[in-house]
Amino acid sequence: MARTKQYNETEVVEKAMTLFWKNGYETTSMQMLEKAMGINKFSIYSSFGNKHGLFLESLKLYQSNVNKVLEKLKKGHDGIEDIKQFFYDSVSSSFKNDKVKGCFVTNTYNEFSEKQDECITKQMNQFMDNLKSIIIEKLKMDPSKSEDTVTKQANYLLLAKHGLAAAARVNTKQEIEDYIEMTFKNL
Repeated sequence: MARTKQYNETEVVEKAMTLFWKNGYETTSMQMLEKAMGINKFSIYSSFGNKHGLFLESLKLYQSNVNKVLEKLKKGHDGIEDIKQFFYDSVSSSFKNDKVKGCFVTNTYNEFSEKQDECITKQMNQFMDNLKSIIIEKLKMDPSKSEDTVTKQANYLLLAKHGLAAAARVNTKQEIEDYIEMTFKNL
């Protein structure tokens, strides 16, 4: 007879996500996860297979949370202004929560850029492709932009978003706001 879980899986994944977000995958130990999640290794292995499985679930949860911000971006009707607001929205939590900074996806992207982890690469690529397609859709709202200009600006904004996420880990709120304003000044 299988034992029933004595914990809420979403809650423990959220605790793991915060720990991975703050420390990265490599630095986060099983002992740290046990302590943060309030469950033992057996329960972690039973529910998630291993640390890697738990990390993938953490990424999925983060992306699910970010999808709410992406939905707001998708539903907007102001093109570039919608993208600019998305930049502000995407870093606003960095200044509300001292535990984590930046973007968990960007942090993961940076940590795993040299490694060949197919599952994580697939999740990162899906997320970035989705974001880029939304940005392209918003840029196309300006009929004066050529297809080439839209593609170049979308690539620029995607890279700017990576830079913004990295900067949000260490820069002040004013510096971040200046960065966002300058990013959109010439679009």
